[in-house]
Amino acid sequence: MCGRFTLQIPLSTLIEIFGISEFPSFALEPRYNIAPTQQIPIVRQYADYTDHLDLLHWGFIPSWQKESPSGPPLINARSESVAEKPAFRQAIRYRRCLVPSSGFYEWQREGDKKVPQYIRLKDGSPMVFAGVWEESKGPDGKPQDTCAILTTASNDLVSPLHDRMPVILHPSEYPHWLDRDQRDPEKLNRLYQPYPTDLMEMYAVSPLINSPKNDSPDLVVPQD
Repeated sequence: MCGRFTLQIPLSTLIEIFGISEFPSFALEPRYNIAPTQQIPIVRQYADYTDHLDLLHWGFIPSWQKESPSGPPLINARSESVAEKPAFRQAIRYRRCLVPSSGFYEWQREGDKKVPQYIRLKDGSPMVFAGVWEESKGPDGKPQDTCAILTTASNDLVSPLHDRMPVILHPSEYPHWLDRDQRDPEKLNRLYQPYPTDLMEMYAVSPLINSPKNDSPDLVVPQD
């Protein structure tokens, strides 16, 4: 799954990577402990086929849901069933997005404790997740766009920690994922492969990551 991630990529770099033509109105500070229900930057394609960088609520709320969610937020969507699930089947056809990150966290059980691990790309390039978004309503009834991150089976690096990992896209796949004219979910299936193990690395980090209140560069420093 994907329950915590980081983003230390400058806004100017994101704009260049994704070809954003309109500069966002918000500032973007480095984040080292992004948690569910927080605002996260995503890239999505507007009706005029231009790509935009927006802030969305991480925790998908289906458009037809009239009341505030009572259970855990829908932060992930399984790629194998996303086209059939009532919550996501419209979004996967018409409202896909990219979720930029620098890496994500997972926990490894060692005896009676869980040791947090930080997972990133070896070359330091952005790790971009496949996502879906929806036009929803927040707890106050006001419009609030929300999103979820797709997951797939884990590769050999992540599988000892968890059987799921985020769907990580290659740069050549970004346009295909965002393409508003691509409305056949089956044609997206080839993108759901686990990311190559040899392109990723993992190391233990501080247990301070366990609290969403902590958000500092120390959280991604390797632990002895």
